[in-house]
Amino acid sequence: MLYIEVPKGRRLVWYLAMEEYLAKHVVEQTFVTWGVSPTVIFGRHQVMEAEVNIAYCETNGIAMYRRKSGGGCVYADEGNLMMSLISPNKHSEQVFQSFLDSVSGVLRELGFAAVKSEHNDIMVEGYKVSGNACYALPTGTIVHGTLLVNVDFDALQQAITPSVEKLAKHGVRSVRQRVTNLTQYAAFDSIKTIERFDAHLINTLCTRTRTLTREEIAAIDEIEKDYLNPQFIAGK
Repeated sequence: MLYIEVPKGRRLVWYLAMEEYLAKHVVEQTFVTWGVSPTVIFGRHQVMEAEVNIAYCETNGIAMYRRKSGGGCVYADEGNLMMSLISPNKHSEQVFQSFLDSVSGVLRELGFAAVKSEHNDIMVEGYKVSGNACYALPTGTIVHGTLLVNVDFDALQQAITPSVEKLAKHGVRSVRQRVTNLTQYAAFDSIKTIERFDAHLINTLCTRTRTLTREEIAAIDEIEKDYLNPQFIAGK
């Protein structure tokens, strides 16, 4: 599998635009990892005011964006390792499950008791350490996921405001109750940092590496503008 190095320090939606761009142009299975400053990203059809504590986010400098795909509201910060898999394979469920198996396998090799859940999360000892989503395009499949390495859960719990009904669906009382960081497990002692874990994941899953070209970055910049449109963010 090919690994593509991408610029650091971009907005979360820049990396979503990157996924869009690569999905239209890749000719082989491609893996990308990235990180972001504190951000809340919510699904295309979600009501922002119902999912996000807007006042808390504005006060604490947490960016808020809408993505073009469905799914729930997610908080990410520097303690997340974000992952993108872009494949020309149109058998999306097959690609998705293979990705989950691969990431779970890397975690087990490092000593974590990682398993897939029925909701396509990756769990360790009953706690969610990775959330993942997949969507199909005419040109192939995009899978994106996040690994909770050392996330600020206090900020996560304040920034996201899911309904009581949504929490009850998962059998939990709060966002914080069902998630944990990989740093909480002894297996992480052998890795020590998110950067070393990232490098290990890439070296295990990928055989080749390249960087984005200036032309590709410019094209992604143009796609990102869709996500930055205030009307789109507001859901209008």
